[in-house]
Amino acid sequence: MDPVASHLSRTPFRRSPFPPIDDYAFLSDCETTCLIARDGTVEWMCVPRPDSPSVFGALLDRSAGHFRLSPHDRTVPAARRYLPGGVVLETTWQTDTGWMIVRDALVMAPWYDVDERSTNHRRTPSDWEAEHMLLRTVRCVNGTVDLYVTCEPAFDYHRGRTEWRYTGKVYEEATAYCRNAPDQHPALRITTDLRLGIEDREVRARRRLHKGDVAFVALSWGDRPMPRTFEEAAAKMTSTQDFWREWITTGHFPDHPWRTYLQRSALTLKGLTYSPTGALLAASTTSLPETPGGERNWDYRYAWVRDSTFALWGLYTLGFDREADDFFSFILDVSRSEDGVKRPLQVMYGVGGERELPEATLDHLSGYDGATPVRIGNDAFHQRQHDIWGTLLDSVYLHVKSRGHIPQTLLSTLRRQVEEAATHWKEPDRGIWEVRGEPQHFVSSKVMCWVALDRGAKLAELQGRPDYARRWSAIADEIKADILEHGVDERGVFTQRYGHPSLDASALLIPLLRFLPADDPRVRATVLAIADELTEDGLVLRYRVETTDDGLSGKEGAFTICSFWLVSALVEIGEVDRAAALCQHLLDYASPLKLYAEEIDPETGRHLGNFPQAFTHLALINAVVHVIRAERDITAGDFRPAHHGP
Repeated sequence: MDPVASHLSRTPFRRSPFPPIDDYAFLSDCETTCLIARDGTVEWMCVPRPDSPSVFGALLDRSAGHFRLSPHDRTVPAARRYLPGGVVLETTWQTDTGWMIVRDALVMAPWYDVDERSTNHRRTPSDWEAEHMLLRTVRCVNGTVDLYVTCEPAFDYHRGRTEWRYTGKVYEEATAYCRNAPDQHPALRITTDLRLGIEDREVRARRRLHKGDVAFVALSWGDRPMPRTFEEAAAKMTSTQDFWREWITTGHFPDHPWRTYLQRSALTLKGLTYSPTGALLAASTTSLPETPGGERNWDYRYAWVRDSTFALWGLYTLGFDREADDFFSFILDVSRSEDGVKRPLQVMYGVGGERELPEATLDHLSGYDGATPVRIGNDAFHQRQHDIWGTLLDSVYLHVKSRGHIPQTLLSTLRRQVEEAATHWKEPDRGIWEVRGEPQHFVSSKVMCWVALDRGAKLAELQGRPDYARRWSAIADEIKADILEHGVDERGVFTQRYGHPSLDASALLIPLLRFLPADDPRVRATVLAIADELTEDGLVLRYRVETTDDGLSGKEGAFTICSFWLVSALVEIGEVDRAAALCQHLLDYASPLKLYAEEIDPETGRHLGNFPQAFTHLALINAVVHVIRAERDITAGDFRPAHHGP
């Protein structure tokens, strides 16, 4: 039974002006992103970067800017999908008089900076480049349809005043400016084969389309040539789809019914990359609530070292490694100043490598469905979180195993991260979940410090440095002994923190990181304890909020990444049937476009938190591949449950 449908009888009905979070489609050109609601409205877009102030922000306040294209009397389409193998959205509309098909994309083009260098790209140029353009094309395929377009930007999170001016010969082009700060925000130029009308802060267009009629609307914040005809617009749409299909074809996907989930997750991770620097966004949005109407609202439009390096797990699993090259270059950039002075690695950065991300609230915005405050920036940038060293070293180790060499420019940076872990592992921190309560001795942080020393020792061996290898391996053994003495309860279950019996879903990483073998009884006991005691309706919580001082009030939903971690951990201990059933259960919760937010509400099945979430999609990839490989090994007679021993 559909897990969402099973909850309908106990879900109180309340009509909201905000679409459900999982109702949005996600578009990207690997330089910015946008979200489109089912009714054809762009409700979230920030330009020129994904962490820039929004120009369309209806996601967080219904008056904070939108860009809608749809039949004039319809809000619910007949169908919606991504064109296979890409991030081009296709929406089919039926009205009382006809049918039309709309396609939306953030445009990609063959590399065009050939006469002068790009001003914002730091990574090695690829074959493709963003055109800084949102393109929408329309084709009437039956009968007649009355098309309606309205575009109302609200610059600077709805703090700026919008002014439109005609900038074309007649009605085919108009440009929006931020009236009170025109030099601080990019102008938005709209071109179309429709006739535009300026109505105060918005432009509108309408036309009755007959079968075979076509139209386009393009919105640009750059200086690339705009399409002037539908044929030019269609060519740009085709070019964009070519880019995505070329990229996805370089991956390796199993011939399995779950293949489409893997491909959509890979495309989403790619879409969350910021190609000019190699950074990887945690999510496209800010302040989508983890608790409906609550205060657990954060800005995720930044590059967390942890999330990014975990994401590389997922991409490596499917055969993508260029993104790893670019991310390691990004890490090298942020670990030293412009004059070459080495800097300690911090938890997170802006996508351009910015180190300061001060947090502020936008109190003039209503918040998504009344959830306040709306936050921009994230004060977690100055937290001490000891897991970042291990996640980075583990990612580099995976890279070396697949490539056979260590990027030489990274060596000194890696050595510093190992030494940081060796120096600070005995100290408390705020952990993988960035709690805003007091620092604690979190078991997962200690485990990740062990990972840093263990992978550092292995990499030292590969580099012919046995002196480093011996010293770091000895410290890794010391960390492991400390964890096994203080981080395991009387049942043989790993706890959240030293001296307290609370469970934490991050302990599911213990077998995945090879801290202990999967046939160790403590591993099995921990995985089963979390599965039985830290779940609601089969979905895994991060922790129990009533036993964890995270500095916040209210409850939260189940973290989807934790549920996918449980799938992988169950496979590791030999519970393949249980893992496969849970995996299918989780895949049933996917949005109609196979996207995931950060959390799922066990009571209602609603998606909660920022969207789409990189952490969730990378965990999906690893979990699905874990199950597929295990089932194939069982069919071939090669699978040996870990807890049965050799």
